[in-house]
Amino acid sequence: MAHFFWTVLLPAAVLDLLLGDPHWMPHPVRWMGRTISVLERLLRRLFPKTPAGERGAGIVLALALPILFGGGSALILWGLGQVSPWLSWVVQLWFTYQLLAARSLQKESMAVCYPLKKHDLEGARQAVSRIVGRDTQALDETGVAKAAVETVAENTCDGVTAPLIFLFLGGLPTGMAYKAVSTLDSMVGYKNEKYRWFGWASARLDDVLNFIPARLSGLLMCIGAALLPGCSGRHAWSIFWRDRRKHASPNSAHTEAACAGALEVQLAGDASYFGKVVHKPTLGDPIRPVEPEDIPRACWLMYATAALFLLLFAGLSIWL
Repeated sequence: MAHFFWTVLLPAAVLDLLLGDPHWMPHPVRWMGRTISVLERLLRRLFPKTPAGERGAGIVLALALPILFGGGSALILWGLGQVSPWLSWVVQLWFTYQLLAARSLQKESMAVCYPLKKHDLEGARQAVSRIVGRDTQALDETGVAKAAVETVAENTCDGVTAPLIFLFLGGLPTGMAYKAVSTLDSMVGYKNEKYRWFGWASARLDDVLNFIPARLSGLLMCIGAALLPGCSGRHAWSIFWRDRRKHASPNSAHTEAACAGALEVQLAGDASYFGKVVHKPTLGDPIRPVEPEDIPRACWLMYATAALFLLLFAGLSIWL
């Protein structure tokens, strides 16, 4: 654990900070997505087209994908280690770096911020449509900025801190297994007619794996807010504690609530998806409207939270 942190995880975090996720680069999440599509078609043919059959097929998928990518990466690393420990380290470092998404989140969210600052609302809507699932055509400047801030806040756990935790606990194999479950949830974990039963197991497994990371991330985000200029640590804590359970998902509101409190804005609330308004509770108090500058502030909160996790892991590595 300690050796992996100093030789792989910490350098991988630095690589993510420097390189991000260039679109031309092969990425394990895209491999996972293609595998999910293939397995979904296969399992839907093999299992009965009934609620019980679809749920059974979904359970098989939810177990197969993390085993395939987690176990497969462990087997590959073992084989490479027999040939060349140096090559094994390079592969571990490269794929560990690819499992972290902090720089990518910053890049995609700032692509929303820049047109907003130029009052290019249409350009900002197009940019935010790439990172959110809601309808963006009718969003005003405040709505676009709010959507981008919410995405950074929620994905601080899914894309940054939870992968850090699983990588620290078990190296690349557990990191790959976690990312497989997270990708499953993003592709099939919906409550619509198509995935209500088929995606049930993936969504529940994602809830279980993120239960502790979401809460730790919310706590450390409150601490990070106290350390950053322009953020309120006291308000982050009070809103986190008050609103952390105000979401249909047991995990999603923790970092969003902490971020809303830190920035002293109100996030979440009603949103339109595929032309239908979905009513959701709000997080935080409307002390002021969300503005474009809140997007980089949310990114700084994300980085501060990740840095606190790395400091925690460094301390544990020395102590253990």
